[in-house]
Amino acid sequence: MDQPIVEIRNIKKTYKRGNYIIPVLEDITFDIQKGEFLALMGPSGSGKSTLLNLIAGIDKADSGTIRIGDTEITTLSETQLAKWRAANVGFIFQFYNLIPVLTAYENVELPLHVTGLPRKDWRDHVEMALRIVNLTHRMDHYPSQLSGGEQQRVAIARALVTDPTILVADEPTGDLDRVSAEEILQLMERLNAESKMTIIMVTHDPRAANKAHVVKHLDKGILNYDNSEASH
Repeated sequence: MDQPIVEIRNIKKTYKRGNYIIPVLEDITFDIQKGEFLALMGPSGSGKSTLLNLIAGIDKADSGTIRIGDTEITTLSETQLAKWRAANVGFIFQFYNLIPVLTAYENVELPLHVTGLPRKDWRDHVEMALRIVNLTHRMDHYPSQLSGGEQQRVAIARALVTDPTILVADEPTGDLDRVSAEEILQLMERLNAESKMTIIMVTHDPRAANKAHVVKHLDKGILNYDNSEASH
């Protein structure tokens, strides 16, 4: 088997609240294969979003190591981590995080400002990303002119525009109605199947988790068990 795209070893994470130390993740170890669609499930406060943020390089662990591709991200400085994140991680959030005064095109273009891609190539990348989510006809519209499902598709296009190593999604259907949620999940499923995109998704929704190949469950910061080949 090829080397995993993500290797997580003995990760621990705590937060301080006043004089108290709150354990969040306890000795987490597992691998994610290239092209895998992984769902992280667990009750509120189980540590699943914290784990996602560690994998994405948004937060740092207290101890343990995380390697993504050829990079040990736990050893990077904040500056190095920001540069690595811009080139390697696509983010999809529950509440879209689109900038209201920018068009769909301009929102998708934003991540390219912090990459080394020549400006002359930006339009091709933005239009390709919007084409993947079937929104080229809405590229000049502002977020307020788009439905919730369309806004999330713009957010997915923004996550894809840098051709990231991994796509991380934190409750990507949590703010959508059932029909829009199913459309987003089908899109993510297609991205994984056709483009072999590695997707790591936090969700509390069993319907969403059912789209994943592998489901891992967190409870009180401990990895309990996983259902490999969840929906296959």
